[in-house]
Amino acid sequence: MKYFIPDDIISIYEKLANAKYEVYFIGGCVRDLILKIPVKDWDLTTNATPEQVQEVFTDSFYDNSFGTVGVPIGKDGEEKIVEITTFRTEQGFENFRHPTNVEWGKSLEEDVKRRDFTINTLAIKIENGNQTLIDYENGLKDLESKIIRAVGNPEERFKEDALRMLRAIRFATQFSFTIEDKTQKAITNHNSLISHISGERIRLELMKMLASEHPFEGVMMLDEVKILEIILPELTKGKGVSQQRPGRHHKDDVFTHNVLSLKFCTSQDPLVRFATLLHDVGKPEVAATDENGFVIFYNHEVVGARIAKEIADRLHFSKKQREKIYTLIRWHMFTIDEHITDSAIRRFIRRVGVENVQDMMDLRIGDRLGGGTQFAESWRLKKFKERLIEQLNPPFSINDLAINGNDIMRELNIPPGKDIGIILQKLFEEVDENLELNNKEYLMKRISEIYKNKV
Repeated sequence: MKYFIPDDIISIYEKLANAKYEVYFIGGCVRDLILKIPVKDWDLTTNATPEQVQEVFTDSFYDNSFGTVGVPIGKDGEEKIVEITTFRTEQGFENFRHPTNVEWGKSLEEDVKRRDFTINTLAIKIENGNQTLIDYENGLKDLESKIIRAVGNPEERFKEDALRMLRAIRFATQFSFTIEDKTQKAITNHNSLISHISGERIRLELMKMLASEHPFEGVMMLDEVKILEIILPELTKGKGVSQQRPGRHHKDDVFTHNVLSLKFCTSQDPLVRFATLLHDVGKPEVAATDENGFVIFYNHEVVGARIAKEIADRLHFSKKQREKIYTLIRWHMFTIDEHITDSAIRRFIRRVGVENVQDMMDLRIGDRLGGGTQFAESWRLKKFKERLIEQLNPPFSINDLAINGNDIMRELNIPPGKDIGIILQKLFEEVDENLELNNKEYLMKRISEIYKNKV
């Protein structure tokens, strides 16, 4: 079978081959070509040293000790990087992540033995326009059998680089593969090594997992091999914490409810899925009983938002991402009573942010279905969404008042200061309850009254 490789990528290959070096496409790009999924990153391996590769590609860059040279291709704004790595061997890993000794290898066969999984050892050689698939580790068979299998001894592979344990589960999640028994057993036996991996690297693998079509299965695999309790101990604290109350639909413990909510979340955004997974993470901390002996979780959304922020800090999410996770969890217990006022809906929109409204609805649907209800939306939620749409275009804000700070200063003959903001906020709160009051005549009349009451 001939695999489609873009011409600009082929030209990189041919330039190195024409310089009389041995060169192959390797790893994830070959795997994805065989699986017929889009290739994001193109990787080549060669017997040329980094210095020799740079002689061939004068616009390349090389700033690491692992033999990888980056070659930019494409126009500005659409630039891609092709990575070319010299055959190598690795020894003496430190912190269960990085090799302390890297030596250039002599052959492709030697190079693939250091790689993580058999499905990532496949290589393609091109000669006279013909493509030859090279498979030293039976990776093609594992691809066809949908199996994730470590290269060689799985225990050694995971001791070399503990991140590979997360990658195994991420690949299994992304491709709907199963993990080979010995490989999975080695992950379980060495799961504690994951504590040596940085929060940033854990976050990257977790987000890729959550971006897949089967995020629930990925989380359950993490739980099965006891890694989840290491990277998200706050989530697993929900195991065994009952939510059952008379007249309520919850039948599962808090942990099961959280992961089922993820399963049924309608968003494709991994960040929203992550917030959904953690939305009730505060319940174990606040669990108590009422006067009838029934479980209650008072203020769990407040506590949960704080816990989620701590998790997001630990995993090095960006400030914007942390704020979004916090907001979705903090306000997920919003009221959808049919008697809610328009001003209350507008306050909800301002509280969560216009950009987060749909994400909050997706979380709420996951929460409902993950709690055992049969329908994604109740008639109240449908009505609430209809009214949200009415108020979203755009939501009323303080900038929409019929007067501004200059009007207040002229009316009261006062200089700029905090009093201006206080008066505007008071006027806004009044008008927000009744938009018909947003006319200049009424507001100008109220300025002096508010100012007098203030002093």
